[in-house]
Amino acid sequence: MARKQTQKGGGKLETSTPRSTDTTGAAPRNGNGNSNPGSSSSSSGNGRAQVFSFRAPGASTVQLVGEFTQWQDRPINLQKSTDGVWKATVILPPGTHQYRFLVDGQWCDDPACKQRSPNPFGGENMMLQVA
Repeated sequence: MARKQTQKGGGKLETSTPRSTDTTGAAPRNGNGNSNPGSSSSSSGNGRAQVFSFRAPGASTVQLVGEFTQWQDRPINLQKSTDGVWKATVILPPGTHQYRFLVDGQWCDDPACKQRSPNPFGGENMMLQVA
């Protein structure tokens, strides 16, 4: 699954995990919760709700991209709360999922995610294990 752009260095932004809202065709989402891989999840059919969050009070846009969105083909837009934390909830099937955030078009790591895997662009993808 090739990406359309090369990754750039991430800035110093705070992140929490899983979030909701946006349509990528990957899975339904709702606007509840905050994100942090493995931080919160609930069962929904064949998948589990994962809340992704990213603290970026000055950002104009924050998107979640990963294997489950065909990376940049179907990004998930996070919704900004009044405290500057962007959130979205995504239903993901069991397994390991790689992802990253795009903050105002810049690739950013999820500081809350400890599991990472090298990617072909010289950076790292975040890894989320869904049970």
